[in-house]
Amino acid sequence: MNWQQISLFAAALALSNGSHTAESLAKPAVRAAEPQPKVGVWGVDLSGMDTSVRPGDDFYRYANGKWLAANSIPPDLSDWGTIRKLRSDSEAQVHDLVEALPPHAAPGTSEQKAHDVYHSFLDVVAIEKIGLKSASKGLEDIAGAKSYGDVARLLGRPDLGLESPIRLRVAVDRRNPDRYIVVIGQSGLSLPDRDYYLKDAPVFAEIRKNFVAHLERMLSLGGAADAAAEARAIFDLETQIATRHWPVEKRREREITYNPRTRDQLGEVSEQFPWSEILAAGGLQEQREFVVAELDAVQALGDFFVTVPLETWRSYLKYHYLIRYANVLPNAFDAENFDFYGRVLNGREQQRERWTRAVNEAQGAVGEIFGKMYVRKYFSADAKRQVLELVENLRRAYARRIQNAAWLSAATKKAALEKLAGFRPKIGYPDRWKDYSQLEIRPGDAFGNAVRARVFDWEFDRRRLGQKTDRDEWSMTPQTVNAYYNATFNEVVFPAAILQPPIFDPNADSAVNYGAVGSIIGHEMGHGFDDQGAKSDGKGVLRNWWQTADEESFRKLVAVIVKQYGDYEALPGQKLNGKLTAGENIGDLGGVGVAYEAYLVSLNGKPAPVLDGFTGTQRFFLGKAQTERRVIRDAALRSQVMSDPHSPSPFRVNGVVRNIDSWYEAFDVKPDNKLYLSPEQRLKIW
Repeated sequence: MNWQQISLFAAALALSNGSHTAESLAKPAVRAAEPQPKVGVWGVDLSGMDTSVRPGDDFYRYANGKWLAANSIPPDLSDWGTIRKLRSDSEAQVHDLVEALPPHAAPGTSEQKAHDVYHSFLDVVAIEKIGLKSASKGLEDIAGAKSYGDVARLLGRPDLGLESPIRLRVAVDRRNPDRYIVVIGQSGLSLPDRDYYLKDAPVFAEIRKNFVAHLERMLSLGGAADAAAEARAIFDLETQIATRHWPVEKRREREITYNPRTRDQLGEVSEQFPWSEILAAGGLQEQREFVVAELDAVQALGDFFVTVPLETWRSYLKYHYLIRYANVLPNAFDAENFDFYGRVLNGREQQRERWTRAVNEAQGAVGEIFGKMYVRKYFSADAKRQVLELVENLRRAYARRIQNAAWLSAATKKAALEKLAGFRPKIGYPDRWKDYSQLEIRPGDAFGNAVRARVFDWEFDRRRLGQKTDRDEWSMTPQTVNAYYNATFNEVVFPAAILQPPIFDPNADSAVNYGAVGSIIGHEMGHGFDDQGAKSDGKGVLRNWWQTADEESFRKLVAVIVKQYGDYEALPGQKLNGKLTAGENIGDLGGVGVAYEAYLVSLNGKPAPVLDGFTGTQRFFLGKAQTERRVIRDAALRSQVMSDPHSPSPFRVNGVVRNIDSWYEAFDVKPDNKLYLSPEQRLKIW
């Protein structure tokens, strides 16, 4: 019974009750208003649509055209849209929480740490007064490097936070998800991807020119005697590192980036590289087993390491140390850092206000302290319950689609259904919060707090080596506007902050919710069956659980989606990388398809109402399209296309709907429409 039915029933009861006076009958009873969606009347922003565009020509613009025309990007951001708005909201909410903290909480308490890490970052007067003295010890250590072993020791020190051509990190073992292991991989670049150093196009030549000028200015601030020569040497070094890197799409391949090696075998990977020194500096000298990711790239980088002049390494380390901590150094360093990485690489016109950066710095240090406060105020148990119901409807829909997949054999279907049944949804917030008791935060010490937080995070990971993995742990804080699938734990994780309107609104029409948050949930579940996630089984173990013929059929389907998206042009002359984006595109396509089927299941055989002339199916697809509304600067879009596995927003809508039969029917899409694909061309994997 909805609220209208309840009200009518109450009114009828009142009229039938003779004990009421004429006066009481003359005054209508006051009733609570029905909760309204935050957006529109039923959850979609109808005013943001551009109905002059035929949905079959450009559904993204049909759903969002007027909004796109009316919205500009704030000068301190590189994009603006549904997700960015939610992130700004979350920042503001955390800002309110931290500003409400007592200024003199007991030392060592969560309140003291959260308050002081935030306010120390805001204290630019103290930062300016200290000047470069806060970084002097690190700079002295770098200047004192006299051997390749010394350089390796510096690269391995967590307090310095340096970029290294060979990076070490602690991760869950893909072939044994019950343990942690040290993973060794390629790294060491300042620009977003190797192609920024290697492509000849004028736009990249201009970026490289600006990069060298930035290097010179930053080194001058750091006291370099010949900053121009050092800048050129660093650029040449990073270019050489880039030539040895794997392309970004190759690094996605889960099986070829899993190369187990013993401690003794690291010497066979590269005889020249000083493994003992870099491992000891990170406290990893007792480790006997490792996984090498980009094997021949690591070998090439290790052999190259000892051919670089030591003075060049010292310049490289000095630059990366200054950049790592630029935001807690005097304003000249902070401004120079922004000028290149914010303005040149991402097109932002001005630096973000200090308080927004203080919020993010504080969350990076003690994120789950804020998370606990955030969910207490902004996330309800009822919202969690509703999302869990959505997840289970999607799980049932996914099961049906797997069972009905004509291209799969019974044996592979059985394994896939077992994996689906094993999916663990984590909604809102963790059951157990991170312990920050060993992290020291001091008032008025922004630089020291940043260093200690970095060391704390490294030690937190390092101490887990040899222990059983913590499957209750989250890789995102509750106030993060994002979601993820973790293949090694076979889990889907949805922080509280993404489960907000318009992504999820408990008062919105269910068709809109299924199109919006349902598609996102389906997307993350779909990563378990994308071209990489499908390489791990239901227990998270990296192994092939496919029948040979099914695996070949799957490869052919993936090749189709690679081709489809590889033909889309994001910027003039710059098409999408279909191989890089394949997993996310599979997630998008499967997620929308599964969410739509789950929506139909939720109707329990009843017809969906028509609202303002829109059918349930139409509202579903509009809900999906409006989650992707986004305006973005060309520089940031270029970086996304070259290094981000997610397709740009228009293609996350148009590229998906043109493969779904129900969209054609709902919007009467015909062969003369630009997005039209003939039925045999439409791709359905899951």
